[in-house]
Amino acid sequence: HGEMENRMTQGSRISGLLTLKILPLILFVSLAGARAFAQGDGARTAQQGQYGEFRIKPFQVVGNVYFVGLSNNTAYLVTTPAGHFLINPTLKDALPDIRKSIEELGFNVRDIKFLLQTHAHGGHIAGLPAMRELTGAKAPAMAQEIGVLEDGGRSDYRGNGGETFAPMRADSVIRDGDKIELGGVTMVAHLTAGHTKGSTTWTTVAEENGKKYNVVIASSMRMNPRQALLGNPKYSTLAEDFPRSFAKLKSLPCDVILVDHSTMFEMREKMKQREQNPGTNPFIDPAACGRFIAKYERSFVDQLAKERAGGPAFAPAPDDPTQPDSSLPCPEDGRTCYGARPARRR
Repeated sequence: HGEMENRMTQGSRISGLLTLKILPLILFVSLAGARAFAQGDGARTAQQGQYGEFRIKPFQVVGNVYFVGLSNNTAYLVTTPAGHFLINPTLKDALPDIRKSIEELGFNVRDIKFLLQTHAHGGHIAGLPAMRELTGAKAPAMAQEIGVLEDGGRSDYRGNGGETFAPMRADSVIRDGDKIELGGVTMVAHLTAGHTKGSTTWTTVAEENGKKYNVVIASSMRMNPRQALLGNPKYSTLAEDFPRSFAKLKSLPCDVILVDHSTMFEMREKMKQREQNPGTNPFIDPAACGRFIAKYERSFVDQLAKERAGGPAFAPAPDDPTQPDSSLPCPEDGRTCYGARPARRR
């Protein structure tokens, strides 16, 4: 463990002699339905009229970066000649769907060498133990997330002390600015605390059509409902951490923004745009990086002003655009619908 931690904090250097395999652009269908998706856990058989999240067709985002996740909780595969990175294994029961997506793209799930995460909430990392057992991959984690991972979410500042996912151990501890290198690809970890104390944004460089693009895989920057920014006994620096994280995100070179919830970076809209214009890549959109930051920073600034004026903790309206939502119907084609439940009334 000590050797692995030292190797990770210095940046693992694993080189491969093979060249990157360029896959053809994968076309995919757009999703029909309403505006957002719901976070859920646990596979259920969907009944007609229920809503939840489910596997969607995987696709190439840019260069060696691929989407392999669910309709709400996203997962990304970053490929290299020496093995691959998987960011956010998602739900505890979703391994068959994540594996199917990876293999549908032509990759072997057992070639995954690192399991990375954006933050320690069950919707993103509950599937990590099963994926680690299958692949033998290493799972590093930001120092501030270690305790939450090990106690299964009991110390999550938004919770009530109950376990929200199976406890797990990280294989190594990483810190702000650490690099993981594999097969000529570098993933850089950036602490962007706020949503959780150890929220982690990952950056890398992808190449497509002879051009290089800065890819930012960001942690959610939304405030958690019912959690006061000021005087929070479980997170005393919450009001200071969010501004630091917004400033960090603004400082990162960004051509492609990806986030751990599909609605947070206009994924469905970009999928539709690329379906309508197959020769373009709408995910290469530097302005989208700024739109993502501005939306969540504006929400934070407004809430902080309300609390300084004596207002209550954050309580988003049902149609708040910063929040994940359950508004897509479960498919009736045999796909598993996670967290299936009746539509939420607005």
